[in-house]
Amino acid sequence: MNPTVESTLTKVNEFLSQSSLKAFVGGEWVAATDGTTLTTRDPGTGAPLAEVPAMGAQDVDRAVRAATHAFRSSGWAEMPPNERGALLHRLADEVEKHKAILARIEASDAGKVLAQAEGDIQNFVDTMRYFIEISLHVQRRTPLAVKGHEASTVRIPWGPCGFIVPWNFPFLLVGWNIAPALAAGNTVVIKPAEDTPLSTLYLGQLAQKAGLPSGVINVVTGYGATAGAALASHPGLKRMSFTGSPEVGRLVAEASARNLTPVKLELGGKGAAVIFDDVDLDATAAKLVGAITFHTGQVCCDATRWLVQRSIYDRFVNNCVDRMKSVQVGYQLDPATQMGPVVSAKQRDRVLRYLERGQAEGAELLLAGGAASVPGRDGFYVKPALLAGGLDNVAAREEIFGPVAYLTPFDSEAQAISLANDTDYGLANSVWSADLDRARRVAERMVAGNSWINAHNVFAHGVPYAGINKSGMGGGVLSFETYLDYTRGLSVVRPL
Repeated sequence: MNPTVESTLTKVNEFLSQSSLKAFVGGEWVAATDGTTLTTRDPGTGAPLAEVPAMGAQDVDRAVRAATHAFRSSGWAEMPPNERGALLHRLADEVEKHKAILARIEASDAGKVLAQAEGDIQNFVDTMRYFIEISLHVQRRTPLAVKGHEASTVRIPWGPCGFIVPWNFPFLLVGWNIAPALAAGNTVVIKPAEDTPLSTLYLGQLAQKAGLPSGVINVVTGYGATAGAALASHPGLKRMSFTGSPEVGRLVAEASARNLTPVKLELGGKGAAVIFDDVDLDATAAKLVGAITFHTGQVCCDATRWLVQRSIYDRFVNNCVDRMKSVQVGYQLDPATQMGPVVSAKQRDRVLRYLERGQAEGAELLLAGGAASVPGRDGFYVKPALLAGGLDNVAAREEIFGPVAYLTPFDSEAQAISLANDTDYGLANSVWSADLDRARRVAERMVAGNSWINAHNVFAHGVPYAGINKSGMGGGVLSFETYLDYTRGLSVVRPL
């Protein structure tokens, strides 16, 4: 075995072999007050990976208090941006230095193909460095031209911020969430999903190595109904962010509203890919099949409704079917694997149930999905699937969160736009055409937060990414505007 790989495996095993991992609160590693734990499992085998604290309201309160104390007393909020940025660069450097370890932890915990997990860890690093750069160049004090007054607005950090992140991109989304908050001078309490808490706990170790003041980063583990609910409803938070399903997002919004806490929601989607008859058919089919099978379709902004111009519909379907049949389903740490398991037995059952419901409502089965078997691995595997029919079908209207696409033909540009916008969601769509004028025209008429042209799932630092309608509210991520979300305005006025 390669010595570097062997060293990585040794360190990962050392981390996972602890009898019970601890949460990270106020710079200390702590158990749940009542001593209860939960088990996280390898989705590829079903075997237990680790025990982590199942924390409750009292534990969450301790974490928020630690974040509040750090904001008020550690000097973090008042630190010059270059000094705070230097500490955050150290954190980014530590993450990058431990990328191989984090990627293997993430792959094991979330069922991600290892190369995809490595990309997620690097994305965290790049996101942190992007927001550090913004913090160094943003104008914090803006003079106002007001007759008879010396006036200005000053932008300052809010205080302790809460973050509930989902299980599909645990570490990447921690980065998207906390990087702008930390760069702006806030402190954070992170509640990772109960299925995938391990990489976020490892981040606590790296925060200590980087020398961040105690309480600036806190990690509480536990169930959504207990730890998550306690965080969303905590009156000590100054901002709240949730990434996950619309159903839980509503509960988080309601809880935050009771405290008048501003909330950012990044929720689900039912994205459309509009495919015109002038596309490079092979290239377009390859990209969309790649998108729907990436991380086993557990991607909120995926194109799950494929609207195909009628003149190429049959050829496009046949091309996609052939490609999806050849996707290699397997254990996420096997180098030959192209698509790993879904995250849990519950998620596997959800995908299979939607396939059954879609067919029961009349959908045509273009490619049978169903449970997949991987020799020697008793994990949560499914096959890619394609359905077709009218968009009133449950499989075309509700988010499945698996490798399932739903196809329907269209005849005109106007019909394509109407079909794409016939959804309660509003996260991300794509337009595929060699006619760029038409592509831009259609993209600008999409009712969503994001429209992509001849590509899908495009996340460039500096481009706002957000949802509307059932897909979210309260601002987006990855842009200068996101940084501003984590500062509040203060007017300073002196009459002349």
